[in-house]
Amino acid sequence: MTDIQTAAAPRLPHKTTAQLSALVEAVRGAIRSAGSVPPERDLAAELGVKRHQLRKALKVLRETGEIEPKTGSWIEAAPWHELAHATNPVEVIELRSIFEPALARLAALRASPLEVERIVKAVENADDNEYGDADLLFHKAVADGARNGLAGEFYRLLRAVGTDSRIRMGLPASVCPKRRAERDAEHRAIASAIAARDPETAEREMRRHLANVQAQIMDRLKV
Repeated sequence: MTDIQTAAAPRLPHKTTAQLSALVEAVRGAIRSAGSVPPERDLAAELGVKRHQLRKALKVLRETGEIEPKTGSWIEAAPWHELAHATNPVEVIELRSIFEPALARLAALRASPLEVERIVKAVENADDNEYGDADLLFHKAVADGARNGLAGEFYRLLRAVGTDSRIRMGLPASVCPKRRAERDAEHRAIASAIAARDPETAEREMRRHLANVQAQIMDRLKV
């Protein structure tokens, strides 16, 4: 597979004007002070700018990976119901096994430092979340780090279909502690490769991880 050109560390787009650059810096400072991205209405009032101006600055920060992409709910917004009834968990994991190794490769090449940090934190904080939530948080962070908007939307739909099809077929959401530890180790190997900017290893470790997930699904379907 041919490497796609890596994106540089977060920087403002070439066409960014001096006025927009100043606003971006002001927004960056406001977000830093608040500890998160405030509501647009509050942020615009604080900075004394129109909301359409503010959105341009927020768009720049999203493009550089300094704040998360603006999307709807990761699951609730996707029109997945009809697809979920036309497929099953085996087909979903087969498609994930084709698609996600490429996302991991792209993330190793393109993710901004803050996006890499989110990927690593998703592994470190796995114990703070339910098994399924922790898994989705990690894979979502990798997909975001690939920095391909269309791929990110397709991945959101794929995971929504997968979640719904599992529920429809009655597959349990919980796993044994041993498998959770194995899953976390697999995630850690992927995150380490992405942080090291090693696309080959990131792709390989993602493929290995999903092969284990597929084996687990097949075992559960035999019960």
